[in-house]
Amino acid sequence: MSFSERIAFCNSYEPTRAMPLVAGEARIGRVRRDNAAILSRFDGVFAAEKNLLRLVATGDAAAVSAAVDRVVDGLVSEGRIPKWRNETFDVAAHWGDPPVFRLDRGAVPFFGSRAYGVHLNGFSRKRGALYLWIGRRSATKRVAPNKLDNLVAGGIASGYGVEKTLEKEALEEAAIPSELIAGAVPVGALSYRMETREGIRDDVLFTYDLQLPMDFVPQNRDGELVEFTLMPVEAVLERIRTTSDFKFNVNLVILDFAVRHGVLRPSEPEYLAVATGLHCGLD
Repeated sequence: MSFSERIAFCNSYEPTRAMPLVAGEARIGRVRRDNAAILSRFDGVFAAEKNLLRLVATGDAAAVSAAVDRVVDGLVSEGRIPKWRNETFDVAAHWGDPPVFRLDRGAVPFFGSRAYGVHLNGFSRKRGALYLWIGRRSATKRVAPNKLDNLVAGGIASGYGVEKTLEKEALEEAAIPSELIAGAVPVGALSYRMETREGIRDDVLFTYDLQLPMDFVPQNRDGELVEFTLMPVEAVLERIRTTSDFKFNVNLVILDFAVRHGVLRPSEPEYLAVATGLHCGLD
């Protein structure tokens, strides 16, 4: 599969299959039409209007969250969404806005609300060559079990900002201490929008680079990653091109790293497709 096909895989969203989820005048999600019909059954929380689904539950974020939780509980009991993850994401119209409500992480694609995460490229240099630390996900992970992953990655849960999430995940996933992760450099944000079995993933990934000393060896503490390998970046790119070993969105993070560090160059036939295809827009 080509690099551009990896990007296209993460952007399988078809607008005609979804409708806006709105709160007041603000869009807070993109709900697949079949899911919208299901949510409209929950009177007092959601209401269907022409070509949109409206959140009608009232009150502060805590009250609306409680009402939506009852809906999620019903969806779980019907087998429409996976089991609860006991972690919530904030639902809001824009990054940085106060949350309209907090939604169980497992239900986020069903509602089509935007989710945010942090990914860290941990790299080292040896005799001028660039190496990336690659982790392997546990076989028990619900999403992409056994797939290859960035050194550190995690969703931004309610109550956590970007840097707090990065520090927390770095310690849990790779035993990177706070004094070392403080050297991580923010390098941008990637976005994609894809349809899944549950609904629509509308994701933004804040990306960081961290150059690590050659004698650093990551150690996982939370059981989510089972091994780490330090690989030449060219070998990583070849594996992305020729296998399906990596988690789908990790392909995007590594391709972005390769462009920024000059590993993928304009002479590469897919250079423009990669350099311009890593952002779906945040309309």
